Amino acid sequence: MSAEVTQAARMARVARTARATRVAQTARATEASPRRRDDAVLLGDAVQRGAAVQPGAAVQPGDAVLPVLPALRKLLPAGGLPRGSVVATGNWSLLCLALVAGASAAGAWCAVAGLPCLGVAAAADAGLDPGRMLLIADPGPGWPQVVASLLDGCELMLLRPPDRPPAPVRRRLEATVRRSGGVLVVAGDWDGAQVRLLVARQEWTGIGTGHGRLRARRVQVVADGRGAAARPRARWLWLPGPDGSVTVADEISAARFPPGTRSTG
Repeated sequence: MSAEVTQAARMARVARTARATRVAQTARATEASPRRRDDAVLLGDAVQRGAAVQPGAAVQPGDAVLPVLPALRKLLPAGGLPRGSVVATGNWSLLCLALVAGASAAGAWCAVAGLPCLGVAAAADAGLDPGRMLLIADPGPGWPQVVASLLDGCELMLLRPPDRPPAPVRRRLEATVRRSGGVLVVAGDWDGAQVRLLVARQEWTGIGTGHGRLRARRVQVVADGRGAAARPRARWLWLPGPDGSVTVADEISAARFPPGTRSTG
C-alpha cells in the first residue's frame, strides 16, 4: 500500500472516530454498569483467545462484508454481515452479541443503543472492543435520529427499538444504512430485513436432577431473509460451549450431548 493511500485511510479513520465522538457527546450515553458475570463472559473469553476472526482479518473500508465468528459464517450467504444491510435477530439474546463480536474484534466501530441492561464491562466481556464502542442506554423518543447519526459514524450498530418501527422510519434508516455502508443488527423484528436469524431451540447442560450448575448451551439457529438469504439455513451451535467458545454442534457432538440436559423450544 502506498504512503498516500495509507495516509488517506488514516485520515478517513480519524474522521469516522471524530464523528462518532461528537455523536456520543450529544446522545444520552450510559456509564459503565457493574461487571456482569453471565454467559456473555464466556463468549468474551473465547473472543479474547482468538476465536472471533482469523489472523490478519482486520476490517477494511472496501470490504463488502464485516466478519463474524467462524461458527456463524455458514448461516450467512455472504459468510459475514453484508455492508448496507439490516439483520434481525428476534428477541434480545447472546446471539446478538455473537453476531457483532467478530467485526468489533476485527476493528469495526460499533454502537449499541436501546439496551440499558448491557454495560461497557459486559459488552467487553462478550468480545466487543470498548475502545471502538459507543453505548447509548436509552436513545429517547427521537431514537431514529440518534440511530441515523450513529450509523454515519460507526460501521456496525446493535439496536433494540423501543417498539415496532413504522414503515417510513424503517425506510429512512435502511437508506442511511445503504448510504453509510454500515450494518444494522436489530434485536427484535424488522420487516424487510435482508437477513433474519432466530434461536428456534435451546438446550442447557450441566444441571442434573435437582443439582449441578449450568455449563453450556446448545442452540438451533435458523436463518432466512430476502434475495441471496431466501434459502433457509439451520445450524446447531454451542452458544456458549463448555469451554466458553462459540462452535458448531455437529451431529456427533449432539449424539454425545452430556447427561443433565434441559431442552426448551
